[in-house]
Amino acid sequence: MTRQTQPREGSDPKANQLLARLESADYDALMLEAKVVSLKLRKRLHRQDESINAVYFPLTCMVSLLVSNDGQPQMEMATVGKEGVVGASELIRGQGAMGLNLVQIPGSAVRIEAEAFGKLMCRRPLAQKTIDQHLFALMRQILYGAACNRIHSMEERCARWLLMTHDRAGQDTFPLTQEFLSHMLGVRRATVNVATGMLKKAGFIRYVRGKLTVIDRPGLESASCDCYQAIIRVYQSVFSGPPKSDLYTAAYRWK
Repeated sequence: MTRQTQPREGSDPKANQLLARLESADYDALMLEAKVVSLKLRKRLHRQDESINAVYFPLTCMVSLLVSNDGQPQMEMATVGKEGVVGASELIRGQGAMGLNLVQIPGSAVRIEAEAFGKLMCRRPLAQKTIDQHLFALMRQILYGAACNRIHSMEERCARWLLMTHDRAGQDTFPLTQEFLSHMLGVRRATVNVATGMLKKAGFIRYVRGKLTVIDRPGLESASCDCYQAIIRVYQSVFSGPPKSDLYTAAYRWK
């Protein structure tokens, strides 16, 4: 049986930028199979390499993609908020989850069962192209993040991460422990303490009892490396117009 979920206050499905970009017919078809759900902090949506059982379009939540290799500790490779979707690209290609998808900021999301979503994508090529655009932007985010982790200072990396989280949180204060941040950045907690201490001393952030507040956004941007703006430009380029038929053309134009 199909059902259509009416948006609750603060949970309009079109708050998700991918859903908002769909043609009306594609959007309506997806909404017949959709349900707005509340996702708690640290909820695991998919585990690395496991089959995708549902896709999630974040509305007010944020999801981290963490990857582990050869038994090493997990490290964040990318984040997804209301600009994207979690699990769709792997499902379309019949692959397991790229990594552990972990809810980092609690909130709402549109959930669609894997089987229903897969059937819809087969019948709606323009909607699938929109999803593919997000995959392209996500891959660029991962590449920039990998380069950033190798060449930039911990303070710059920390500032970049906080900016991206601030963008997706939709508010200046969000839950964050330094232990969790150390896992996201793949470093020891003591190293993160030094970096956040420098940002606090500069007056850019405030950290109290597991909650971080961005006080000076321009200052935090000045402390970040260029990777933050580069990632923003990728998303702006990919999503500046209607779905493009050739993502490689979009990539070369961005260069």
